[in-house]
Amino acid sequence: MLDVKLIRQNPEVLRSALKNRGGRYLPALEEFLSADGRFREAQKELEPLQARRNKAADEVGNLKRQKMDASALLKEMEELKGRIKDLEERAKSLEAEAAEKLLGLPNLPDASVPVGSDAAENPVVREWGTRPSFGFTPKDHQDVGEKLGILDFARAAKLSGARFALLIGDGARLERALIRFMLDLHTREHGYTEVLPPYMVTRQTMTGTGQLPKFAEELYATQDDLFMIPTAEVPVTNLFRDETLPEEKLPLALTAYTACFRREAGTYGKDTRGLIRNHQFNKVELVRFVKPEDHLAELEKLTGHAEDVLKKLGLPYRVVSLVTGDIGFSSAKTYDLEVWMPGDRSKDPKAPGAYREISSCSTFTDFQARRIGIRMKRKDGTKSLLHTLNGSGVAVGRTMAAILENFQQADGSVVVPEVLRSHLGTDRLVPKPFL
Repeated sequence: MLDVKLIRQNPEVLRSALKNRGGRYLPALEEFLSADGRFREAQKELEPLQARRNKAADEVGNLKRQKMDASALLKEMEELKGRIKDLEERAKSLEAEAAEKLLGLPNLPDASVPVGSDAAENPVVREWGTRPSFGFTPKDHQDVGEKLGILDFARAAKLSGARFALLIGDGARLERALIRFMLDLHTREHGYTEVLPPYMVTRQTMTGTGQLPKFAEELYATQDDLFMIPTAEVPVTNLFRDETLPEEKLPLALTAYTACFRREAGTYGKDTRGLIRNHQFNKVELVRFVKPEDHLAELEKLTGHAEDVLKKLGLPYRVVSLVTGDIGFSSAKTYDLEVWMPGDRSKDPKAPGAYREISSCSTFTDFQARRIGIRMKRKDGTKSLLHTLNGSGVAVGRTMAAILENFQQADGSVVVPEVLRSHLGTDRLVPKPFL
């Protein structure tokens, strides 16, 4: 959530920033300014009436103590009471309207974010690894996994419908090995503390990280107004809601494995094959609570931790910096990690291969902290909002997909990355029919 004072004092700064975001939030800004202006006018009209009521009450008390007639003042107070009640109700309604409009305004892009309209303009920051070369046409991960007997989308659809996956045998073991590998890496080498949060959270929790009200159609809601989490970012960032963290505890780094649930509304017909865009998937998340002056350096560190997962697995990838028109609603700056998928034909059926997002790492400045109420207390006793960051460390299903595509062999087997071999007890996945 943005600082109301900032909006009131610098509306043109906001207009410029939102224009760089593509302009789609400009109407929301004008709606907030209108509601807030009417609220402030109501408050301005209300204050002298309240002051007069309080003064009249004192005057009535003085008259009664002197045994003098106070009927005229009492009549005036009765009239004031009705006017004040009407204005208070109006001000309360306008304040609620302005607060609702405020929740619809996105974070402001950091000055270091490149200006651009959409993902096509995202600059590549760096690349790592060598793309594999094959003496055959590489298959996509669904074909590889089904031939290995470790992925079954037909039976998953029988159970749950489209966009679900069933992992069998070595597939289930590979998923479990990846989760353990990622958590061990982040806790033992990167300094994160592991947590295991609930998978269902309240409306207030969803609102705190920015999923509500903006992305309501993307969420699965229960009948008792709980929501299935779309990412562990939601519960983990809310762990310290309405708390004040001491400066000496920052940066505070937490990691969590959870299942994630997304309706994928508006993506009909997009990425329907395999593990890329499912309604339920596993992910390891990284969340950092940091001092405001450190947030950009902390973003570089967080991104490096996510990159380390891909490096240790030997998966070629690139890092792109999202332009102003492509960053997420709550983000001030984002790096996306895109892994090379040699069997992907989504962009060119005749020329397999494409980079696909596998992690998104962002700084939210004080945007989430203001919504959630997380503050920090400095050593000198002063308090302020801290900054939050998060990133995928990384999406497990997409990592499995990348492994199946990058390490596939001509005979249908898949070489297991060295760091996973002790978890799986083998260096190669070979076809093992389920039945």
